[in-house]
Amino acid sequence: MNEPDALKAFAALSNESRLRLVKVLVEAGAAGLSAGEVAERISAAPSRASFHLTALSEAGLVRSERESRSIRYFVRLDAMGGLVQYLLEDCCGGNSLVRECCRG
Repeated sequence: MNEPDALKAFAALSNESRLRLVKVLVEAGAAGLSAGEVAERISAAPSRASFHLTALSEAGLVRSERESRSIRYFVRLDAMGGLVQYLLEDCCGGNSLVRECCRG
């Protein structure tokens, strides 16, 4: 991951609803969730959930698949891992103290 992509991802995650949304998509796993299911689980109006899903998609953290008349959303674990790796390797320079905290 490069710095501009990391900044987009951090900006997208710096919202309470979006962070909760990522958590529920991680919990959903490979099955993903429809926009309506996401809205229900984060206690948001469907239009608000769609707004947040779009922001996370634009940041590369969420992907979607059309399923007949609905859209299913999935967290991009590779992108989340890339963000963590960026923090550990590029941003923190592989600092041993930072790495130790991540093993706990």
